[in-house]
Amino acid sequence: MTQRLLGYSEQELAQSPYARFFNPELDPLQPQVAEALLVGPQAHELFAPATDASTMIEPGYWPVETGYARPPDGSIRVFCLTKMPRVTPQMWDWWFGWHGCEAQRYKLWHPKAHVNAQWADGRSDESYIGRVSHITEYLGPKLVKGAIGFVSPSVMGFDEARLAKQGEVAICARVGLPGAPLKAGWLLHQLRPVEGGSEMRSRMWMGGENVALGDNPGALGRGFAKGLRPIAGKLLPSPADLLVHNAQEMAHLAGFLPELFEEFGAAYRERQA
Repeated sequence: MTQRLLGYSEQELAQSPYARFFNPELDPLQPQVAEALLVGPQAHELFAPATDASTMIEPGYWPVETGYARPPDGSIRVFCLTKMPRVTPQMWDWWFGWHGCEAQRYKLWHPKAHVNAQWADGRSDESYIGRVSHITEYLGPKLVKGAIGFVSPSVMGFDEARLAKQGEVAICARVGLPGAPLKAGWLLHQLRPVEGGSEMRSRMWMGGENVALGDNPGALGRGFAKGLRPIAGKLLPSPADLLVHNAQEMAHLAGFLPELFEEFGAAYRERQA
């Protein structure tokens, strides 16, 4: 039942080792997110495509860091900047491996939307690259299921040695549906250190040219994927809902991530030492 329950049950609140970190209340949206929602959809030329993802390693910012657009090909592009005092990029690197093996951990991230997460391979270790996470969550009012296939940053063109030198982390993934070869888009969270903590630059490119069949489709697969773009476009979430969801979950967890990492991240810290 806990895998189909929104929030923690009374039993979980009494017995879970994570219960003291479960906070059902969310802070207001950060100002840049509230402003982006008031602005609404913007010109798609202001939102670089997934093929430009690796340029995020350069200093500075893109023309739009928080907002969304609907390019002519029927895709959506959703960008979100989240400010995270006290948080290091390495804490998020740990989190993406640690949270995915049980619902109670996943619910900490967004107590009003997350229902369940589990690794497709059934393992419970703290790695995430090369693995697929099956998630169930609400995007706005709609309950959805997804398959998040994490890949190395180099797949999106990042120089991983340079990322490490700059103290940054790039979490990259393909987004699809559980049990289906169709990949609807790309997901990227770049964490970089700033004074007093970190900032997360999230990017979601879904639909249109981002649709693919399998991870390495040949010419035939690419042709089929192109034909499926109109169908995939109708299944895409509302970009405004996606922006709000991302902004809420990232800011919420960041509020207590240092304490969570201190209590449960010992194995990760040992590996990094």
